[in-house]
Amino acid sequence: MASGNLPTLASESGLSTYLSEIRKFPMLEKEQEFLLAKAWVEHDDRESAHQLVTSHLRLAAKIAMGYRGYGLPISEVIAEANVGLMQAVKRFDPDKGFRLATYAMWWIRASIQEYILRSWSLVKMGTTAAQKKLFFNLRRLKGKIGALEEGDLSPENRAAIAKKLSVTEDEVDMMNRRLSGGGDASLNAPLKTDGEGASEWQDWLADEDADQAAAYAEQQEFDERKELLIKAMEDLNEREQHILTERRLRDEPVTLEELSKEYGVSRERIRQIEVRAFEKLQLKMRELAQEKGLLAEV
Repeated sequence: MASGNLPTLASESGLSTYLSEIRKFPMLEKEQEFLLAKAWVEHDDRESAHQLVTSHLRLAAKIAMGYRGYGLPISEVIAEANVGLMQAVKRFDPDKGFRLATYAMWWIRASIQEYILRSWSLVKMGTTAAQKKLFFNLRRLKGKIGALEEGDLSPENRAAIAKKLSVTEDEVDMMNRRLSGGGDASLNAPLKTDGEGASEWQDWLADEDADQAAAYAEQQEFDERKELLIKAMEDLNEREQHILTERRLRDEPVTLEELSKEYGVSRERIRQIEVRAFEKLQLKMRELAQEKGLLAEV
């Protein structure tokens, strides 16, 4: 899908102008969105597709701003977010019954994360699911425990994060030092404008209606994923369900040792069951997501 006459962001210095420009595109009502999507799907109406994209540029920018802590040019991150948005519009099926914002979030985040993973030359980074989880969740967890301003993490905070994400403390320490080296900017950082007074980056992202739409979409996305998880769990036997729940779905996971005693088998056997059950769960969730139109590709 061609980008048409979309606003472009050449450098970070033009961010305020870009955010101002995309605020000019109106948000769509549900019925408007449906009719435009039908026109695109059934008649290949490029103008309708263009309106769908432009009406969601603020959503793409808002998600992109959440990835400012990786030391990459925000202009490129937003560009990747817009690529994901266009892919979402291209594959969106209005007859599935959910809003475009819900569907687009998956594509926008995936596009940004793929760009970040391509751009970061981290040794062994991304070779395991746990390392990817660490890469994209470290800042959130640091904020949760009040450690965002720390340079090197304290032993207690490093141990807590390692346990939470099922990685070693050394991996947490290495990732923290690499991420801390990247330039970061708060959404609350002052933004110079030509008008009177100062505003903050986040003030330019979306108006109240856009915030409500994003919040609604995020909740709808959460509900969809929860429904998929519950449905996919039915594909596992009782023992697999219990072990996977205890090991991966609890805030404080049960140890292999505890489960091995409960079932009277070795810790290695419990680990094997856990891994197999998780693989089965992932496969089933992908199948269900495709059936519901939440994922066009896997």
